[in-house]
Amino acid sequence: MLVESLIKETVALQGFRVATVQQTGDGLEAKLMSDGRYAPRCGVCGRRARYRDTRRARRFRHVPLWGIDVHLVYAPRRVMCEHCGGVHVELLPWVAGKRQFTRALVVTLATWARMLTWKQVAALFHCSWSTVATAVDEAVVYGLEHRDLTNVTHIGIDEISRKRGHVYVTNVYDLNNRHLLWSGEDRAKKTLEGFFDWFGEERTKWLQGVCCDMWQPYVDVVKARAPNAILVFDKFHIVQHLTKAVDQVRRDEIREKGQAHKQLMAKTRYIWLKNPWNLTDKQRERLGELEQLNLKINRAYLLKEAFREFWGYIHPGWAKRYLNKWFWWATHSRLQPMRNFAWMLRRHQKDLLNYFNMPISNGTVEGLNNKAKVISHKAYGFRTAKNYIRNLYHCMADLPLPQTMHTFA
Repeated sequence: MLVESLIKETVALQGFRVATVQQTGDGLEAKLMSDGRYAPRCGVCGRRARYRDTRRARRFRHVPLWGIDVHLVYAPRRVMCEHCGGVHVELLPWVAGKRQFTRALVVTLATWARMLTWKQVAALFHCSWSTVATAVDEAVVYGLEHRDLTNVTHIGIDEISRKRGHVYVTNVYDLNNRHLLWSGEDRAKKTLEGFFDWFGEERTKWLQGVCCDMWQPYVDVVKARAPNAILVFDKFHIVQHLTKAVDQVRRDEIREKGQAHKQLMAKTRYIWLKNPWNLTDKQRERLGELEQLNLKINRAYLLKEAFREFWGYIHPGWAKRYLNKWFWWATHSRLQPMRNFAWMLRRHQKDLLNYFNMPISNGTVEGLNNKAKVISHKAYGFRTAKNYIRNLYHCMADLPLPQTMHTFA
């Protein structure tokens, strides 16, 4: 197969033809010419227009061929368009706007950028980091415009730390399809309002359930902007608050009883926090010894295990009765961290019991958050939130890539 034929197979050339292909110092150079059988089309509206003049030749970088750089050279024409008025550069189907690389190369760079860091992709294709960033940006813009959002009925909201210093990004996930829906900088009330502004009132009306933690700014926005959806507090975040309370009891008891007790409690933190079936034989034996000492941490541990039964109920009424019973145990335990946790549940009891009407959780979200952290670690972090969010969309939102004739394998 001739190189001319390969270019025709991988570049949309209707209305154009390959004149010559020659080898230069920086690879293969294919000169394109207009095909006289086709009228030029306006670069703005895409309709047929009258030829006016020809601009100077432009070079467009194409997908490398067997490791050899390929450039397309073409002198674009300017046309007089009767439909949109004025003089415009003709439509070039292989490139978007004033880009210096073809759509096929954009898709190739963007595909590799889902697996490697942008710096590695730039080194692999002998281009600059900014070229890869531009290709990813173009792919993300196209994907966001062409993705299907008609079946989004359940969403999960969570924040992840972007870097040290409490710098956060708020992510909204589609729980049905398990991919990223939206991402915004910070974790403030204004951030989540930005999601609902983007999502629109019509789509918001179709939301059936919203799962998030008990972060009050999130709760206020969800109740105000999605009143028809059922707000469900994430089970995993509630358990996380409970384990923090148990660990605080352990810390307080060590502080009260001094150095001797600190030595007794050495290396026991995860014995109290782990699930019983995940304990090793040595940890299980150690737990049996500590349970004989009538410690405060043991009372907290028993409350933690008793709370596990709450999630096993099916009907909200029975769950509410058990929660009231557990609330009494916790508030009369003389353990301040457990009392604080119990009162937190009481303040949010109505939304907490929504779990039994719509048993959704952010378990999928936690897995996707781990993937987001891997993306950040793989690139050794991102300097700006814009680049980080752009890469999250590219790798986690399941966005369609621009359509090209070139097939990337």
